[in-house]
Amino acid sequence: MRLWTVTWMAVATWLMGPLALRCGAQVTLAWNPSAGPDLAGYNVCWGTNSGIYIYTNYSVGGESRDIVVTDGAARFPATRIAADPRSGLAILKVEATKTPFLPLGKSSDLDTASLVMTIGYPLDLPVTPNVGCVGGFGISYRERYFAVSHIRANVPAQRGEGGAPLLNLNGEVVGILESSLDGGAACFVLPIEAAEKVHADVVRFGEARPGWLGIRFDKSDASAEQIEVQGFVENSPAAKSGIQPGDLIVRVGGRKISSLDDVLNAAFYLTAGEEVPLTVSRAGQDMDIKVVPGPNPLAGVVVPAPIFSLSVRIGKP
Repeated sequence: MRLWTVTWMAVATWLMGPLALRCGAQVTLAWNPSAGPDLAGYNVCWGTNSGIYIYTNYSVGGESRDIVVTDGAARFPATRIAADPRSGLAILKVEATKTPFLPLGKSSDLDTASLVMTIGYPLDLPVTPNVGCVGGFGISYRERYFAVSHIRANVPAQRGEGGAPLLNLNGEVVGILESSLDGGAACFVLPIEAAEKVHADVVRFGEARPGWLGIRFDKSDASAEQIEVQGFVENSPAAKSGIQPGDLIVRVGGRKISSLDDVLNAAFYLTAGEEVPLTVSRAGQDMDIKVVPGPNPLAGVVVPAPIFSLSVRIGKP
């Protein structure tokens, strides 16, 4: 009983606080305005002096047209400023002021069994909260991979909740709901840090700019605690950096590496053209090597995330 009391006290505090949001904005889409909009999802928004920005997932806002954001009775035309199929994120903007917003937290502060909640619009029902806990973290599921490690939340994911925020007990957004798991009993969630990385790229470059090193690893090392460099893609940034086959990867851009999944996750946060420090172990000695990632050669051909689609109706075929 105490667990639920603590949970709802925290939620109530968040809803009543000075930064409280009546949770977000509901986004509707229409392929053809005369056909009428279809409810698409629930989303995370934050404000600046120049307008309101909304994080949602790619399936909601990545390729749609005539996007309308509603907040109660108010309706705002929305402009898509970014669509990143690699992460499964879309970023929208509406011209509005004094709109409530959600504060952002850190998914890195979560542990397995941390209490979390989502708030969304299942189909055309009123706003609906769901409470659960973090079941784990991972970059793959059944031998298929996300572009970045995801939160696996043991929170029911209902139809129409694509893009819903995952909140910690301080009412802060720690992730964006992307896909359902186990028939909707749980969900995969994009960490807020990954969304912020895409957003930072868009602010600086006008688009997501994933980086690439071109290091080859042995997939059989997936469960190893030390990841050994096997070789390089010809003429890749790593091949010209001073890293050698046989080196053990210790850190990438400050992120500790203890598994192949850690390498893949760290690679997501690389930015093409921006120098990144790598720490390798060679003959028992740690060495720091600086590498400038190149453009990711697969950036334009990535199948839109998530690897498993949440059942969200986004418009007329």
